[in-house]
Amino acid sequence: MEIALLKLLLAHILGDFFLQPNSWVDEKEKKKGKSDKLYLHIAIHIALIFVVFVSFNVWKMALVIGVLHGIIDVLKLTFQIDKTKRIWFFADQFLHLILIVGCWNYFYQPVISFNFLENTQLWSFLLGALFLTSPAAIFIRVIIAKWIPSKASSSLQDAGKFIGILERLLIYLFVCTHHFEAVGFLLAAKSIFRFGDLKEAHDIKLTEYVLIGTLLSFGIALIAAMTVMNVAL
Repeated sequence: MEIALLKLLLAHILGDFFLQPNSWVDEKEKKKGKSDKLYLHIAIHIALIFVVFVSFNVWKMALVIGVLHGIIDVLKLTFQIDKTKRIWFFADQFLHLILIVGCWNYFYQPVISFNFLENTQLWSFLLGALFLTSPAAIFIRVIIAKWIPSKASSSLQDAGKFIGILERLLIYLFVCTHHFEAVGFLLAAKSIFRFGDLKEAHDIKLTEYVLIGTLLSFGIALIAAMTVMNVAL
């Protein structure tokens, strides 16, 4: 990746996540565009660009990014409510990323190549990763549907689904990067966390259900990873 883009991303991460205390965030949410901390936050972003580039010659880009960063933050503060804070957080960060890439492209005019889109390995990897999310979860749910315990669950809504997706993607990544030992570590870690719940439940059917689901999840992830690795060779 081009070094100028890396520096801009570094400045953004430092300004938004390391040099913005929670007290500033709270004040901005209360006072919105009238908050002094908002403008201090913008000034820090501008200053950080000067720092990471070790030059004042980037003042035009720094000002553009700083001003537009502030506008994005004001829009977020104005329109977000308690129920939509999570959505606005990701939207805010996405817009900042678009702003950074846009300014980098405008001021540095890099030669951007999309030849990587013709790479078979890339598409194979993306296909495998996509399959291991919802499609694999549906396959597993259909397979083990007849063994679902009748006992009501007190777990978080959809927690099991997302845990399964994350574990499959991690296994997929570990195998595709030839770190097979990490798969064993992940299985051991999940077993340790699950052991207490299963021990307290005193339910053999629940234990068997969890084991079947876990082994299916791991097995599908391993098969998908090995298939993608063979296809991509």
